[in-house]
Amino acid sequence: MEIASRLKCVALMVGKCNKMVDVGTDHGYLPIYLINNGTCEKAIASDVNLGPLNKAKMNIKKYALEDKIQCRLGGGFSVIKENEVDVAVVAGMGGNLIRDIIEEKMKVFKTFQYAVLQPVQNPEILRKYLYNSGFNIIDEELCIDEDKYYEIIKVCYAKDFVIKDDIYYEISEKLIEKKHPLLKKYIEYKINKNNTIIESITDESDKALIRKEELIVKNSNLKELLSCLLK
Repeated sequence: MEIASRLKCVALMVGKCNKMVDVGTDHGYLPIYLINNGTCEKAIASDVNLGPLNKAKMNIKKYALEDKIQCRLGGGFSVIKENEVDVAVVAGMGGNLIRDIIEEKMKVFKTFQYAVLQPVQNPEILRKYLYNSGFNIIDEELCIDEDKYYEIIKVCYAKDFVIKDDIYYEISEKLIEKKHPLLKKYIEYKINKNNTIIESITDESDKALIRKEELIVKNSNLKELLSCLLK
């Protein structure tokens, strides 16, 4: 089964496990891929919307995996019980929403061996929340799919409350340590994106000027980091 580069990157972050849950499964491609590749023995595919879940059921049937993958309708971790699964994946949602999903069912989240999170926006908000809320970021990955960058975070609850410099919420410390091959281009992308926003801010209100100054400071820090990586 062929899946998108983004999902393949997520799949590679999921190690051998007995049972996993894919929150917001959409078409069910990820659990199908993980089962077919022998990564997981069983899986739960969940979605808050019935339409995508029905598509997932069709795909699961197509690959004759009805005995391996169970579909459940519901939001976040409300569909599972404590200690029911080893690993959770939450991919394709905003960083704010992923944070809220964790917070809503923290008791359940703490029973996972680890979770693989893939925010489509605001990864810095999610990363700051994780560091400041007792989580251990085990590993991170960066991939590009259809000209868009995706950050993937592997995390477990460990009661480690860590305050980092703001730059490490914006850019993964793990990716810096790994000297990830995409990191320099990603930082350049973020700088250019911020510059575009800065140039578009023409409002002279206090709120607009504060936002502009925040982006200028952020870009200054990103450029300093990039300069260090280029040495």
